[in-house]
Amino acid sequence: MNYPKIILKHGKEISLKRRHHWVFSGAIFQKDANLENGQLVTVVSSKDEFLGIGHFAEGSIMVRIISFEEREIDQAFWNEKIASALSLRKSLGLTENEETNVYRLVHGEGDLLPGLIVDFYNGTAVIQAHQIGMHAHLKEIAQAIKNAYGDQISGVYDKSAETLPKNLGITSNEWVLGEPKTDLVQEYGATYKIDWEKGQKTGFFIDQRENRKLLTDYSHGKKVLNTFCYSGGFSVLALQEGAAEVHSVDISSKAIELTEENIQLNPEIKGKHESKVADVVKYIREIGDDYDVIVLDPPAFAKNLKARHNAVQAYKRLNAEALKKIKSGGILFTFSCSQVVDKALFRNTVTAAALECGRKVKILHQVTQPADHPINIFHPETEYLKGLVLFVE
Repeated sequence: MNYPKIILKHGKEISLKRRHHWVFSGAIFQKDANLENGQLVTVVSSKDEFLGIGHFAEGSIMVRIISFEEREIDQAFWNEKIASALSLRKSLGLTENEETNVYRLVHGEGDLLPGLIVDFYNGTAVIQAHQIGMHAHLKEIAQAIKNAYGDQISGVYDKSAETLPKNLGITSNEWVLGEPKTDLVQEYGATYKIDWEKGQKTGFFIDQRENRKLLTDYSHGKKVLNTFCYSGGFSVLALQEGAAEVHSVDISSKAIELTEENIQLNPEIKGKHESKVADVVKYIREIGDDYDVIVLDPPAFAKNLKARHNAVQAYKRLNAEALKKIKSGGILFTFSCSQVVDKALFRNTVTAAALECGRKVKILHQVTQPADHPINIFHPETEYLKGLVLFVE
């Protein structure tokens, strides 16, 4: 093992000793001037004490640690990491589940692999690298997935072109191993078509699985509005569990096409469904007050701290419009996936919206991401999804 060395300033080793995975540029005392983005480096303290091995990249976060042990980052390393991630999902009952065959296999720092997302779709693994260093190990990661799953995996697809900086020249996605046997998956018995090639993220918002299931407790015989619906995950499960009527709204016509296709894939659905391409805030302003349940699941309004203030205002405006219109005694599911908007800030923002509307509101559930999106106790940034289920008088 002979990786280039990065030396930290005195006292800056504390966060790494506490197993946080990021090294910020301001913590670095000395580095090789010829380091290339994505290169493996060894990080040491000012006293030359080993701290970790990670990927170097120019920017605010200059190193992302992938091992706190001195070892070679070889095929054996990736085999161990992927096998460990799969073992957790087995313990969660996700790997041999007749009702659900879609789940997250690797959740970045949550699985001690910063910048790596792997989602499993009924025999197909979809990889998204969020940093060039991780993308450089693509073939080793794909092989480790194949080694872990054996015949249970038919193909491994790389979908990193959307998540890596454009100046790196990675402009297209590709099959790294094999090919898919099917693009259909099951979640709690409902069938969905996954578009991992052109769809958002890796093709499906897996992180809302348990919250979609929770919605079924409140949707039987009810009229439901599902906004920012994407491929209709909340809509399908609500209808499957007995909602009287569901309306799905998204600004993307492609999303509405996916939703309609997923509705058709589930012939047991008996309730009424309608889809509409529209700006959600404008749409809610124009609706009546006869919805029993409203789902607000917007994309991340803030990608960084600079955008947080504007994001908070957007969340407040969106929730205020929904609270004004929801039926008395209605249930509002409201979410934020903006990592820089924490649970307390999101709750305070929704509180401000409720005060503005003059509605009496009670919190029934405070929800988060499911267990296959584990939160690293040493790396709080891995907790990003937060939601409230509200009773509105």
